[in-house]
Amino acid sequence: MTRRLSFVASDRPEAQEARARLAERYGDVGFEDAQVVVALGGDGFMLETLHRTMDKLKPIYGMNRGSVGFLMNEYSEDDLLERINAAERAVIHPLVMVAIDSKRRQHRALAINEVSLLRQTRQTAKLRICIDGKVRLNELVCDGALVCTPAGSTAYNLSAYGPIVPISAQILALTAISAFRPRRWRGALLSHTARVTFEVLEADKRPVSAVADNFEVRDVVEVHVGEDREISLCMLFDAGHSLDERVLNEQFSS
Repeated sequence: MTRRLSFVASDRPEAQEARARLAERYGDVGFEDAQVVVALGGDGFMLETLHRTMDKLKPIYGMNRGSVGFLMNEYSEDDLLERINAAERAVIHPLVMVAIDSKRRQHRALAINEVSLLRQTRQTAKLRICIDGKVRLNELVCDGALVCTPAGSTAYNLSAYGPIVPISAQILALTAISAFRPRRWRGALLSHTARVTFEVLEADKRPVSAVADNFEVRDVVEVHVGEDREISLCMLFDAGHSLDERVLNEQFSS
C-alpha cells in the first residue's frame, strides 16, 4: 500500500503550483524515502524524471501539467493515493548509445525514447547500417535515422512515419528520416536483442550528430545502439488507461 510520495514538477507555473498544493495535502517525504515519485509536467518532464531516477528503481506516476501528456495521467488532486494504489504498471528498458566522434572519443548515454542520427548541415547524411555485425544497408542517403523503444515509437518515430510498437512487444523500430536513396526504404522491425551500428560515410563532408533523448554528440563517425535489459523503468497509469491501451488507441486515432 503506497502512502509515501515525493512530488517533482517542471518549471511551468501551473506545475509548480500543483506541486505545492499536492505536497500540502498528501505530504512530501522527499525522494529517498518515497515509495512513488509523482511527476507534474508534460512528456518531456516525464522523460527527465525517468532519467534522474534511473538508478533508484522507483515507480513514477505522472500527471499532466504540460503541453503533451501521452505519458501522463489526467490531472486531479482528489483520491491520489487510491489512484496510485490501483494503477497499472508499465516496465520499459532504455537503449544504450555508444557514439564515437571524429576525434575517436567515445560517448555513452541512455535513451528512453530513441537514439537518432541527424544531418548537421544542408548536405544529406550517408549512413551504412549493420545489424549484429552484418551490413544490411550499404548506403542510406537521408536526413537521418533512428532506433526507438516501444515506448518511444509514438514520439519522433511516429512523426517520421515509423511503426507504432506495442509496449509488450520485444521489438525495436529502425526508421529512416526523409530517406532519399533507397527512396522507398522506411526502416525495419528488429528483435530487442539486436545490436545496431551506424557508420557515417563521408563524415567530413556530411557531418552527423547522434542524439539519445536529449543528449547530443556532434560530428560522429560511428554509433552503436542496443537495449539495456539490466535497467528497468516503471511508470504507473490509472486503471483502464494503461500505456498499452494508449499505444493501441494511437493506431486508430485520426
